[in-house]
Amino acid sequence: MCLSTVYKNDLVPESVVMKNVMRIECKDGCVILTDLMERQMAIEGTLEMANLVDGVAVVKETAV
Repeated sequence: MCLSTVYKNDLVPESVVMKNVMRIECKDGCVILTDLMERQMAIEGTLEMANLVDGVAVVKETAV
């Protein structure tokens, strides 16, 4: 099973928004994250990068 840690804007420890992410969906300008416990979080923005070998993804948040 491949689980990922998702970061907002930069791949730095203080930017972690969710760990153990099993699903990433892009819909209507939002990136919807779902973790192993089925908790969901939506971030307005785009998926910038996903490295499934290393288990990381970066979401670029839309500037308000």
